[in-house]
Amino acid sequence: MAMNNASDKRASFFDLSNLRGDIFGGLTAGVVALPLALAFGEASGAGPIAGLWGAIFVGFFAALFGGTGSQVSGPTGPMVVVFAGVYASLGGSPALVFGAVVLAGILQILFGVFKLGQYIRLVPYPVISGFMSGIGCIIIALQLSRLFGHEPEGGGTIPALKAIPEAVMDPNFAALAIGALTLAIIFAWPKSWGKYVPGALAALIIGTLISLVVKGAPILGDIPTGFPSFIMPAFSQETFLIVLEAAFILAVLGAIDSLLTSLVADNMTRTRHNSDRELIGQGVGNTIAGFFGAIPGAGATMRTVVNIRTGGQTKISGMLHALLLLAVVISLAPLASQIPHAVLAGILVKVGYDIVDFAYLKRAHKGPRWDLALMALVLGLTVFVDLITAVAAGVVLAALAFVKKMADDQLASFGEARPRVTSPEERELLAESKGRVTMFDFGGPLSFGAAADLGHRVRERVKNNASAIILDFSRVPFIDVSAARAVETIACDARQAGKTVYVTGMSDKVRDVLSGLNADHCLPAGAQYENRIDALRHAVAATKKEPPANVRGEPATSQAG
Repeated sequence: MAMNNASDKRASFFDLSNLRGDIFGGLTAGVVALPLALAFGEASGAGPIAGLWGAIFVGFFAALFGGTGSQVSGPTGPMVVVFAGVYASLGGSPALVFGAVVLAGILQILFGVFKLGQYIRLVPYPVISGFMSGIGCIIIALQLSRLFGHEPEGGGTIPALKAIPEAVMDPNFAALAIGALTLAIIFAWPKSWGKYVPGALAALIIGTLISLVVKGAPILGDIPTGFPSFIMPAFSQETFLIVLEAAFILAVLGAIDSLLTSLVADNMTRTRHNSDRELIGQGVGNTIAGFFGAIPGAGATMRTVVNIRTGGQTKISGMLHALLLLAVVISLAPLASQIPHAVLAGILVKVGYDIVDFAYLKRAHKGPRWDLALMALVLGLTVFVDLITAVAAGVVLAALAFVKKMADDQLASFGEARPRVTSPEERELLAESKGRVTMFDFGGPLSFGAAADLGHRVRERVKNNASAIILDFSRVPFIDVSAARAVETIACDARQAGKTVYVTGMSDKVRDVLSGLNADHCLPAGAQYENRIDALRHAVAATKKEPPANVRGEPATSQAG
């Protein structure tokens, strides 16, 4: 019996029902990943072989332990941009740089264990569009000088932009010709041909062959062969905080990048991924990659799309993609030494171009202007400051904008000139009160966004001759501390002005919050009612100094806070 259970678990862990499609999809994704891994490795500063090993380790283990069956993982543009900055800021020290990668992987595992995937996906689209487009611009800026045969001095976007004019004025014509040819091939490669040979791979092969004839273009040079050596992370008190910050940026960015790709895969396969398991898989892959000097990775959208379109559906396809790259490293790594820098620069320019969200930019003027402004701000901060500042500022501003919109809606409903009247009797009673009774209908949840203006709205609407105020909480499912204090202020101001406050429709949850904060001390215990028609009858009768007629039930004095 135990053996049967074990075999059932193995069968469910590896779904062999689509084996043929998974094999073809994985091999095709591996072919697409080869030139990109080399290019990303070179751009990172760790070398092209580090890019290949990153694609192998992250690709294999993220597929094995991840929560998106058809996803293919490996080095991506956003991750390489951040990692290149980390590599430069830590002086290229393997113990520190790859220690940050290991720590980033551990953080991602913790994100998954503590089920933070659902929160990471809450980053608004304009913020995602802004930082992705900014990363695309950074990739292009970092590669333009290399297209002209020059290597930009220093790290970062600003030095790269400053180096472009000098590179243009003094080009290496062999590199420029090869780079221009690479761009032409990649951008003009027919989609029908791409089913058999990806444009990036064709550009890599053609550009490298031409460089053997057209001499003078800088090439990669010697590339280490064999299995990478183990790197033990090492931190000191002076460097730990720097490494931790770098690791956190890599972990968050990798999580966002991977979960966005998982959503793309869901839409294409009509499945639903497991966000937390995906984060654990990405974390395992990046942790192992860091221990062996490989660059970090994430879910790769283009490679995932290629995998799905060519038949890949399960984790077997992602694992096979990594195994194909492993075979290439073992057998063909020495040949990569002849690849020109300009070819890889051309490939990365196309990657950067694809990352820029042109689809949104073309239509952004037709959408909310605030979203466009937020996207532009995040893009600018990504390019000229840093990614974590851009994302943090974008999320905070987007959250504040949302709170402001919700508060405006709450106050608009609350401050209507005419309250929501639910029956002819209510209309008659309000008319009979001749302005001596004012009713306020809270139109939904009360939060801190609307709290600041609640008291002001009450003072604006209450007439001088009013002697009673009715607060209708029937549509208020919850209330926060700020709104509770605002209700307290309304009640206490009314009592000081000699006005009676009637409360109706208050749920137990709202009553508990007010009572727990002692914010109900100005609310009369005998003036709380189950429904507002009863409250309105009592209020109108009190203004006329006579008992209410036909009241269904007594005041809910037992329910006072």
